[in-house]
Amino acid sequence: MSEYSDKEKLKEEIVKAIKTCYDPEIPVDIYELGLIYDIHVDDQNRAFIKMTLTSPACPVAGSLPPEVQNRVAKVPGITEANVELVWDPPWNMEMMTEAARLELGLL
Repeated sequence: MSEYSDKEKLKEEIVKAIKTCYDPEIPVDIYELGLIYDIHVDDQNRAFIKMTLTSPACPVAGSLPPEVQNRVAKVPGITEANVELVWDPPWNMEMMTEAARLELGLL
């Protein structure tokens, strides 16, 4: 298997892990909500995740990023997980997938 396909497989597993994390106020996983801005896996299989929240005042601001980090760290093959909370660009409802908008009755 090539290095590229190994990294792509790891990214797919990371997405699966992230899809088990939910914003408690919205019944849609944070990946479908569009809260994950970037997933990068380096040559040492360390995962770097850039994510945001629906707002800076989100009640899970202190607990959701560590939850994501813990779940990604448990992905087989990942040696380390790092989550960076970013606010730019600001999240908006347009960042949600079509499936998320459908689930929330926004389509």
